[in-house]
Amino acid sequence: MNQPIQISQNPDIRYLGRILGEVIRAQGGETLFRRTEYIRSASVDRHRGIAGAEAIDPGLDALSLDDTIAFVRGFMLFSMLANLAEDRQGVAAEPGATVAAALERLAAEGIDGDAVTALLERALVAPVLTAHPTEVRRKSVLDHKNRIAELMRLRDAGREETPEGDSVEAAIRRQIALLWQTRPLRTERLFVADEIDNALTYLRDVFLPVVPRLYARWEKELGRRPASFLRVGSWIGGDRDGNPFVTAETLETATGRNAAAVLSHYCDAVHALGTELSVSQTLAPVPETVTALADASGDEAPSRSDEPYRRALSGIYARLCATHVAIVGHPPPRPSMLAGEPYAAPADFRRDLVTLADGLSAGGEGQLGGLGALGRLIRAVEVFGFHLATLDMRQNSAVHERVLAELLRVSGVEGDYLALDEEARVALLRRELAVDRPLAAPWHRWSEETAGELAIVHAAAAIRARLGREAICQWIISKAESLSDLLEVHVLAREAGLWSGDADDALMVVPLFETIADLDQAPAIMAAYFALPEIAQRVGARGSQEVMIGYSDSNKDGGYLTSTWGLHQASAALTPVFAAADTAMQLFHGRGGAVGRGGGSAFAAIRAQPAGTVQGRIRITEQGEVIAAKYGTTDSAATNLEAMVSASLLASLEPEAKSAADAVRFAGAMDALSDHAFAAYRGLVYDTPGFRDVFRAMTPIAEIATLKIGSRPSSRTKSSAIEDLRAIPWVFSWAQARTMLPGWYGTGEAFAAFPDQTLLAEMAAGWPFFAALLDNMEMVLAKSDMGIAARYAGLASHIDGHDAIFMAIRDGWQRAHDGLLRITGQSRLLEKNPALEASIRLRLPYIEPLNLLQIELMKRHRAGETDPRIAEGIQLTINAIATALRNSG
Repeated sequence: MNQPIQISQNPDIRYLGRILGEVIRAQGGETLFRRTEYIRSASVDRHRGIAGAEAIDPGLDALSLDDTIAFVRGFMLFSMLANLAEDRQGVAAEPGATVAAALERLAAEGIDGDAVTALLERALVAPVLTAHPTEVRRKSVLDHKNRIAELMRLRDAGREETPEGDSVEAAIRRQIALLWQTRPLRTERLFVADEIDNALTYLRDVFLPVVPRLYARWEKELGRRPASFLRVGSWIGGDRDGNPFVTAETLETATGRNAAAVLSHYCDAVHALGTELSVSQTLAPVPETVTALADASGDEAPSRSDEPYRRALSGIYARLCATHVAIVGHPPPRPSMLAGEPYAAPADFRRDLVTLADGLSAGGEGQLGGLGALGRLIRAVEVFGFHLATLDMRQNSAVHERVLAELLRVSGVEGDYLALDEEARVALLRRELAVDRPLAAPWHRWSEETAGELAIVHAAAAIRARLGREAICQWIISKAESLSDLLEVHVLAREAGLWSGDADDALMVVPLFETIADLDQAPAIMAAYFALPEIAQRVGARGSQEVMIGYSDSNKDGGYLTSTWGLHQASAALTPVFAAADTAMQLFHGRGGAVGRGGGSAFAAIRAQPAGTVQGRIRITEQGEVIAAKYGTTDSAATNLEAMVSASLLASLEPEAKSAADAVRFAGAMDALSDHAFAAYRGLVYDTPGFRDVFRAMTPIAEIATLKIGSRPSSRTKSSAIEDLRAIPWVFSWAQARTMLPGWYGTGEAFAAFPDQTLLAEMAAGWPFFAALLDNMEMVLAKSDMGIAARYAGLASHIDGHDAIFMAIRDGWQRAHDGLLRITGQSRLLEKNPALEASIRLRLPYIEPLNLLQIELMKRHRAGETDPRIAEGIQLTINAIATALRNSG
């Protein structure tokens, strides 16, 4: 009973679990420790199948409310530390997911470095951070976790002391003790400004240092300097779809804080170079270009009279400081003593740095010029500019329609725009785009919605003028359903000069196709878009066009299998449309963390894309708990960015694995599977009376809404219909109830009905798309538990038909489970993925008691008990279960 909290062969988990147990004993008391350990060991014994363990009282009933809260915190912290340890040991890493491995694989296929370099010249690979509210942990908790990770790296290196002189062991213990004493729940709902600041910590502390280092590594592996194709994007502060708190002011806040961070980084880097580049012109040749830069700097210090690089850097630093004042509004923390003109654009700053690099290379100091700190700074300027991350704008097409209707009505355009059919709308919009005139009179008193949208457009134009075009490139249209939805945004962009004769100045208008019907219509809409001469001219000059495809709403609309296949088919169907328009296709994948929202391995997902759809250009959303998991530390960020790049190389250049005949056979099979899965899913979720009520009763969706984890409302409307529910709480609540329904329902019926099981096994073995589909489904099946789900279903016992509904869910899970094992030839889930199996098995004994406590607390809360500790306990269990499941939102 005195054994500490740990069950794993991973030495880091055992080590951190032992310290956590000691902290709980020291700070929570011997009684809490013994009760926690008893519950843990009883749960572990049951999951290990030890004889008689099922009859053991788990001890949950003996917990008071205070003990319950403390117990949940302990299990939550163990899960978080286990996540940290596994990430460090590479449990979540993809085998062979490196650029070096991709180059080796491509070389074996006869694809040389010239082909890779040519691809990268036109490539764009970009993770895009979003504020979608699935990160339940406070930033303070994540900060302590990241400090533990840093300390563990010192321990790995055999260091006994930190740079500050503290014992590494004592420092780790201190951080875990601080975690125990840190409030895990937010007491106030996040504002958009908080979300901006949270994202900025990742952009500044992780992406800024990591990305240039990766490029330096790839340069060595390629044997040449690749183009700056890996960039970073963000929606935070620009995504106003369903979030009334995103305004022109938040757009300014997000871009302004990002600019301040990246300019401060540049100032520090240039200052550091000034201490390093002590080259004397009396000891090394100095090109005239460097001398000219030094002479123009205004640095007349006698101590540096023979050090042209330092003098040049003084001038560069002065110009950077002036740029900081011009863009941010105040000097950097370490202002320059010299006067300097602000840089007009990042390219001008880069040009000065390249002058120094060329001079050092010519002087025989190639490492300083190309591969050292100066080389990394040049790369950072290429990637991050003065904007740090490209901020996307996003709004719902229905808002655009209402705003444009008001603009047209007030400006005197005849007729009611909202009453027009699609053909008439397109004709009107094209007439508007043919003339260069604004619609919005500045003196008119517009409705609040229209005034807000106009302010956004003008703010975007001002930001691009100040920070460069890369600061804001895309305007994304949620629920894009027609050609007019795209043209409306062009008309609105024209109000601030963002639609003009110069294609480079124009924002890229990006349709987001979300539902199954929208995905089916996507090729026809894009073909009609490209057919318009005024559009074709600008797209042709730009050379590429982006289309966003949404995983979340298509899944909620049609189920996992149909959604996944629909996205695959839509991507493939768009390829000839773009080829006919002679335009590079850039797909933007709107993925979440959970499988039901497109989650799972990004490496496998990118490689599984249809042939010809990646073409070196891909953007992928990263949100919620996924951001912390992938980019919480520099090591994990490097691993995940490298996986994204390597997968993009392989998907773009690797020859198609399956034959044309197999492609036809496999597609026919998927069509049949999709039809069966769609019918089963829709039959349960949308056609079964009472399903909505059972869903809301058996899951903690109402309780999730009380979590203060995001700035936007949890629903787009006041409707309780599933159609109007956001995809995030839909998926998140099923995960909490250990059902995971969005990640598998309907597949079992489809597998069972398919007549050729041998063909399905052949597809699993030889088609990356189908293999990835099964892998992701297998993961959620392994994380679900129908026994626990049945206990949640008991919360819906007052609803007519709840038994039949849960029986359908349970039977559907069993059919999905049996079908997957039959297709993959396994005797149990994850048999062929022992690392993931061990990871999930480690967590299951810790999640089950949390589920049981959550159910009991929900019963009491819904029965009207008002003790605030009950509500706190529910929120803590939501936090703890999400932490243990990892990708649950």
